[in-house]
Amino acid sequence: MKHFFFNKRWEHAVTSFRLLAVSSCLALVAMMMASTSDVLAADPLPINNGHPLYHRMLPPGAIWASPHATQMQQSTFQPVAFSGPEGTKFSLPLGAGFAEEESELMAGLMVGAVYRFRITNIPQSVGVELYPTVELIGKLNPPPGKETLFPIPINLSESDLLNALDGNLVTRVIYLEDPQTAVPLAKERQDDRPIDIPLDQDALATADSLGRPIAIVRLGSKSPPRVAELQQAFYFGYPSWAPIYQDTSVQETVLAP
Repeated sequence: MKHFFFNKRWEHAVTSFRLLAVSSCLALVAMMMASTSDVLAADPLPINNGHPLYHRMLPPGAIWASPHATQMQQSTFQPVAFSGPEGTKFSLPLGAGFAEEESELMAGLMVGAVYRFRITNIPQSVGVELYPTVELIGKLNPPPGKETLFPIPINLSESDLLNALDGNLVTRVIYLEDPQTAVPLAKERQDDRPIDIPLDQDALATADSLGRPIAIVRLGSKSPPRVAELQQAFYFGYPSWAPIYQDTSVQETVLAP
């Protein structure tokens, strides 16, 4: 269900909030490691009171400026996997341009940082590009040495992309399911079960009541500025990231140094 509103600054704006439960391999990790306190979800927050670190008007990166975030694990690399409709390509900033485009991009991103990534080859939109953001507010705790086998999945649907191209804003909060209530079904990494929520409901508080929030994806129609001096801010200071090379012959992944 999508919810419409009008804002005085824009003639027409549409925002939708979606919650995305991390399932498949990641849900299995939560179940296998249910005895560790790092993986267990915190006590659910009252949804009506909102989340102490977040509300929908906060810009990307504002969570880490809060005093509440000082004890959270920051500046550690967390594998993230990007995927979308068939043929869609993803890439991350590299130097003055972008790294090689991939249909199933995987990279190590820093917890606490905001990354602007590029989406190209969008279905029904030849030559059009999108520049969403992903903000990592948590990390996973897989078995040692298996980190790249259990990345945070960023799965964007065709409807998400088309909504953004129409000038709308789609916000996705990705959370790790509570191992006590997660459905024990094995799924592929690209399989997800998004939940649409009303605009007046706190997305992060809702995700916190269902599990442990780990990432926020904001997908809109904003484009890079043409003025070079403004690009540093647009790309949030170009935070460092580590490419992850996937060896399909042995079905394993390697995190580049």
